[in-house]
Amino acid sequence: MKFEDFSLTEDTLRAVSDMGFEEPTPIQEMAIPHALRGKDIIGQAQTGTGKTAAFGIPIVDVSTKGRTPFAIILEPTRELAVQVAEEINRIGKYKRVSVLPIYGGQSIDRQIRALKKGVDVVVGTPGRVIDHIKRKTLSLGGIKTLVMDEADEMLDMGFISDMEEILKETPEMRQTMLFSATMPAEILRISKRYMNKPEKVAVNVADIIVPRVRQLFYEVKEQDKTNALSRLIDVEDPHMALVFCHTKREVDDVSTKLQQMGYEAGALHGDFTQAHRDDMIGKFKKGVIDILVATDVAARGLDIKNVSHVINYSIPQNPEGYIHRIGRTARAGKSGMAITFVTPREYRQLRLIEKMAKTTISKGKLPTEKDVRKARERAVVEDLGATIKSGEHSDYLSMVKGLIQEYDPIDLAAAAMSIAFGDLKAHAIEEQDFSKSKTESGMVRLFMTIGKKDKITAGDIVKSIASEADIPGRKIGKIAVYDTFTFVEVPDELADRVVKSIDDLVLKGRRVRVEPAKPRK
Repeated sequence: MKFEDFSLTEDTLRAVSDMGFEEPTPIQEMAIPHALRGKDIIGQAQTGTGKTAAFGIPIVDVSTKGRTPFAIILEPTRELAVQVAEEINRIGKYKRVSVLPIYGGQSIDRQIRALKKGVDVVVGTPGRVIDHIKRKTLSLGGIKTLVMDEADEMLDMGFISDMEEILKETPEMRQTMLFSATMPAEILRISKRYMNKPEKVAVNVADIIVPRVRQLFYEVKEQDKTNALSRLIDVEDPHMALVFCHTKREVDDVSTKLQQMGYEAGALHGDFTQAHRDDMIGKFKKGVIDILVATDVAARGLDIKNVSHVINYSIPQNPEGYIHRIGRTARAGKSGMAITFVTPREYRQLRLIEKMAKTTISKGKLPTEKDVRKARERAVVEDLGATIKSGEHSDYLSMVKGLIQEYDPIDLAAAAMSIAFGDLKAHAIEEQDFSKSKTESGMVRLFMTIGKKDKITAGDIVKSIASEADIPGRKIGKIAVYDTFTFVEVPDELADRVVKSIDDLVLKGRRVRVEPAKPRK
C-alpha cells in the first residue's frame, strides 16, 4: 500500500513525501482510513511504530481554519509535546496548519500570546492545558478531533482526572482517538465512557522493531559491568548510545565512571531539573555527548532517530520494558543494536523476556583485551590524522624539531602517544571457563550441591534441567548421584545455559548451587 491509496490531498502527499515516507507503517495503514472517515479509534501501539503520523495525517488532511483550535492532542511529557508538534507542523506545512505545543516549564504568557493570535492544533500536557482552560485563554468549543497519545503513560503519571476534565470541555460530537502501548482497566473505562463505537487497531511492536535490531546479551558479574561497558563502547564505537539503568543512583554512578574514563557521557533521571533535562537531551541530539545514561522514567517520550545502540546495563524488569527500550533504536527504518548485561542470577529473567517478547537474544562474547587495544589504537590514529589535517599541531612544530635533534623520531612519537593517551590496557573481566571440566566426549561435567540424602533421583535432575534450561532431556549425558552432591554431563555448547538456568534453583525444598566440576585427578 502507498500513501496515495488513502486519497489524501495533494498538499498532504507533498509534505509526506518531503518527510521521506515511502509507504505507510502497519499502524498507519490500519488507522488512517478510519480516521479520515471521522471514526473514533483505539490504537494499541508504542512509540516508534509511526503512530504520530497515523493520527497526524488525518488531522492535517481534513483541517479547518478558525480562531480557535479544531484539534487537540494530549501528551504525557513536554518532550513528546514538542516532538509531536514538530511532526504535525511538517505534515501540515503546505496546508499552512499552525501548531502550538503548550506545557509546563515554559512561559505561560508566551503561550497566551500565541493562542490569542489563533492556532489550528494544540499539542499539550494535561496540566498546562487545564491551566489555560481555567484562565479562559484556551477554548475547546471548536474541537473536532481529540487525541489521547501515550494514554497509559498519562495514567501512570497521575493525569487520569485531568484527561477526563479536558474531555468534558470538548463538544460531544467530536472524533476521539486514543493510542496506548498497553490497555489497563482505567484506560478502557475512559474509552467506554467518552468514545463512540471506536474502531480498534493494534500492532505488535515486536514484529516491527525486533527484525531491525540485532540483539545480544553478555553474561557479566555485577562488579564487572562498568568495565564490560567500557570494552563494548571502545570496540562497537556507537554513534549514539542510550544506556538504561534501574535506579537514579545507578545512573549517577555509571555516568560518573564513564566520564572518569574519558567518555562523553551524560545522565538523565527524575531528580534533575527540567532545564538540566532539556540541556542534556539537546547535547545528546547535537552529538556533544554520545552516551546518555538514563532511567526508564526519564527516557519516556525521548524520541531520537539516530540512536545506534541501546544498552541494558540493568536487565529490564518485564518483556514490555525490553521491547520499549530496544524500540529507542532502529527508528525511521534504520537498523540498530540492543545489548543486555545479564548476571548469573538473571538468566531466567532473560529466558522469560525471550519467551514473552517472542524474540531471540543471542549470546555475545565480550571483546578481549587485544580487541580493545586494537580499537583504541585505531581511534588514536584517526585523532592524530584529524589533528594534522586541521593544522592544530602547528604551534608545537618548533619544539618537536628541537627534540628530534636529541631523540629518535619513532621513539619520540611513541612517547608522545603514551603520554597523550595513557594506558591502553583493558581492565580484566572474569568470565566462566568450562575448559577444565570438559570430558573426552565433548561434554561438560557439572557439580550440583544436592544428592541422595535430599531424596533426589537422576530423573529429577533431567526434569529440572530440561524444564529450566529449555533443552531436550535426551541431550543430557551421564548423571552420578552421590549422598550430598551430584555430577551431570551436558553438551559443551549448552553448559553455560544450564548453569545460569538452574544455579540457585530450589529443588526438593533445597537451594541448589551449580558450577563446573573440578577436573578428575
